[in-house]
Amino acid sequence: MAAEDTNTRAWHMYGQRQLARAYTPPVPDQLTWTPWEGVGPGAEVLGDVTGRRVLDIGSGAGHHAVHLAQAHGARVTGIELSPTQHERAISAHTNVEGVEFVQGDVAEYLAGTAPFDAAYAIGTLGFLDPHRSLPALRDGLRPGAPLILSLLHTDLHGRGPSTEVAPREQMILLRDDPPLPTQMWVLSPQLWEDLLTEYGFRVEAIDLLPHPDEGATVIQQLIHARRLPDRPARVSSRPRSTRAPAAHAAVGVGAILLSEQGILLGRHRRGTLELPGGSVEAGESFEDAVIRELGEETGLVARTGDVQLLGTLVDHVEGVLRVTVGALVHAWQGQPTTQPDESVGDWAWHPLDQLPDGLFVCSAQILTAWRPDLAIDHSPAHFTHFASGPAATPGDGLA
Repeated sequence: MAAEDTNTRAWHMYGQRQLARAYTPPVPDQLTWTPWEGVGPGAEVLGDVTGRRVLDIGSGAGHHAVHLAQAHGARVTGIELSPTQHERAISAHTNVEGVEFVQGDVAEYLAGTAPFDAAYAIGTLGFLDPHRSLPALRDGLRPGAPLILSLLHTDLHGRGPSTEVAPREQMILLRDDPPLPTQMWVLSPQLWEDLLTEYGFRVEAIDLLPHPDEGATVIQQLIHARRLPDRPARVSSRPRSTRAPAAHAAVGVGAILLSEQGILLGRHRRGTLELPGGSVEAGESFEDAVIRELGEETGLVARTGDVQLLGTLVDHVEGVLRVTVGALVHAWQGQPTTQPDESVGDWAWHPLDQLPDGLFVCSAQILTAWRPDLAIDHSPAHFTHFASGPAATPGDGLA
């Protein structure tokens, strides 16, 4: 039997047993992301949902959806595949204002409805093939919408997450009945991040929430993701992730040159648009590295006194710690031109309010560290200011 078919049968039987017991869970005082009270955040991780359309994925008996509508003013749709679980919800919460319950497959449902403002799944998305559910969620959420997922990380037997996208047997435990076998995608945080990134989301945080009993092995992971804007896919020189870095680093610089025509960007032979910059050589100061890279890549001549260091961006790429120092160059001589044997060329000025898609991740991070108001999307990095100073003014030559 296919994994999702196994799960459909299990949750149908689970709902039958709960209906036979006439059990309805109480509406909680706080949205909880684990089976344990008082562990983890509440509904605030969804942001302000007042008046917004929110999707509850695998809504079960409906108590979480009712809380979100009554306590936070959201307009919640609970989507539930199991007919018996759906019956539990509508029998208990039929006339609750701001809540509707839909019985059906979430991917099929999202294909025929307007995009939602937010979505969440409390312990349920792991029962669906992520290669089917995540693209459907991307298409079913508006750009910028949060997606909050509570997922199993380590089970009762101490089995940790898998590093391959494949389901494995997990049990639904019942108080007075035999456990129900399911097939569940219990994946590592890094693998969930890779999948979400592949399907158009940015992962903003992953929290591990252990069982409050120190003797228990169970751990839930809470993933905070956000649906990316509709724009052409960024071509990146290297893939980016939040994987823990190895014990070595790459250090580079990136230079912002602002003229009356805008920001100077060149096109890398791999397709990205980039600021002038590159690796810092042994024994070289950051200012000297900026001046050298500027001359090698663009032919422009500048002086170290005209270089203002902004601060450091700390990121990691394929296990290597990446430290990038952003800089403003206030004055220079010459006109930018493509240089022989350089990987970046076709230099051009781009107005700040018309920045192109396809920025290299490091360049995007430097620009938003300099000007946080710029509408540029990129993976996050930790930024530390060297010093504060006046905003840059356009320049085009040495005094």
